Order: sequence, then C-alpha cells, then structure tokens
Amino acid sequence: MVNDLLSGQTPSNYDASSIEVLEDMEHVRLRPGMYIGGKDDRALHHMVAEIVDNSMDEAVAGHATWIEVELHANGHATVRDNGRGIPVGMHPKLPNKSALEVIFCTLNAGGKFSGDSYQTSGGLHGVGSSVVNALSDHLRVEVAINKELFMMEFSRGVPQAPLAKIGAAQIGAAPPLRSTLIPKSLAVLN
Repeated sequence: MVNDLLSGQTPSNYDASSIEVLEDMEHVRLRPGMYIGGKDDRALHHMVAEIVDNSMDEAVAGHATWIEVELHANGHATVRDNGRGIPVGMHPKLPNKSALEVIFCTLNAGGKFSGDSYQTSGGLHGVGSSVVNALSDHLRVEVAINKELFMMEFSRGVPQAPLAKIGAAQIGAAPPLRSTLIPKSLAVLN
C-alpha cells in the first residue's frame, strides 16, 4: 500500500479541471448534512431551531420579551419575536444589498462575531439563516423597525424581489416583528 502511494503515478483523470468551485448556497443545497445534519425530519426541525435560536439571542440579550413559534398544517413554520428586528439598511460592505438580504443570502454573515451585538448566542453563528434560506422552497421575512413594516421573499436562497416597505407596523396589535416561513420539504439540488 505504501509503495502504491510512493510510486509516482497519478490518476490520469485528476487534474486542475477536476477541482470544482461552488457558490456558497449551491454547496449548502448539495451537502445539507454538513449544516443541518441530513435531509430528514430531524433536519427540518434543525432548520426551525436555527431561526428560533435567533429569536432566543434577542431574548437573552434583553431585547425581546416573547417568542412565538407557530406550526401550520401545510408544514410551514412561523417564528415571531418582539426583538429589535433584523436591520434593513444597506450593508456598508455590500452597498447594493440590505443587511437583511446579506444575512439570509451570505454564509458567514451575522451580528454574532464581534461580541458587540450579542454577549452569548446559539445556532450556527453566521450560517443559520442563510442555510435555512438556501434549503427552503419559499421563505418570507417580515421585519418591523421604527414603526415601519418591511418584507422580503426568497426561493431556494434567491431573493424574489428587493426588500420592500409594506406599510406601518401596528405596534401593540401583536404584529410579527420577525416572521419566517419554512417549507415542510428541503429544497435540495439533485
């Protein structure tokens, strides 16, 4: 066996062109198990838990007093909290994208790295929301900030339209300050 390794022969079909480069979200869909443990019901539960972890982080940091998880008959899940809301302004390093789009479409993007926004946090630290988005057939996010309600929809990690202001937030009427819908089946590339 050692002689085989040292023989100097290399497979003729393995060269630089054999090396694939995948976009972040493409990799997530091809290998969901690396992020959420598989493609089964437990993986779907993990997806919901990733979004709940974000709400928990807001609560533990003292910015939310309630979290609501609603499981729908069609297999969707809605997660709401009354935290600060996901930032919707344009991201300084990616000026053509809102912070919300960056969080949901870019691996390793989030407010948990420096320790300035959250002293403690759960989840996958910068990949949870983007992984959930990449593996969702449809995902809708609603955020209330400064008494305004914003919405953005995605399909398999791709924005379906720019972030939109959809009206005034109805403070006091239990509006969804963060709402995320997750499908009942994983959108995994074949």
